Amino acid sequence: MTIFDRILEAQELLGKSREHAQSPEEKELFLLAIDALWFVWQNGQAYEVERYRSDVESKTPPWVIASFNTRDEAEVWIRERPLSPDLALLLIADDYHVVLSSRDGERRGLVPDLAIAIHIEEMTRNGLPPVVATFNTRDEAEAWWGAQAEHLAQAVIQIGSERFLAAFYANIQHRALFPFSVVERLHAIRRRREQKEAGE
Repeated sequence: MTIFDRILEAQELLGKSREHAQSPEEKELFLLAIDALWFVWQNGQAYEVERYRSDVESKTPPWVIASFNTRDEAEVWIRERPLSPDLALLLIADDYHVVLSSRDGERRGLVPDLAIAIHIEEMTRNGLPPVVATFNTRDEAEAWWGAQAEHLAQAVIQIGSERFLAAFYANIQHRALFPFSVVERLHAIRRRREQKEAGE
């Protein structure tokens, strides 16, 4: 079954569910889902959705739409787009950021995001995953990851004494390395939030 067949089948199921919806609000939500699928179809994004779903099912790192070396490059790219890719994730120097904009699109910004920390935390919930390769330096690791003929979506490697997640983003043909230590920042933020809530 092709992605187009699956979209049609999903729309048919949503249409039947809409007929049995109890309230106008529920009917509107079903219609929104149907329209979103038509939008994907009519904008030629069906295969992109198929790749996205495959990545989600494979538990790969969170999807990003672009990668930049500097924040300035990313900001220029966002300003030059007629429509802001609101709430989309992108990489700046291999750090996750989320795109935010005002409703009218006049104000656009980039905010650091902890999506990769959450992903690594989930990966390590039941213990550290096995390392597939060990290196003395980051340069050695990057050279190895860049030379991989088979495009693995992710692999756990070790540089010195620290584990890293090596990630490949097929949709933008980009490779990145993320230290497992990013999870510590996530935990620190949660602790501060808990302390603040306890003090209120």
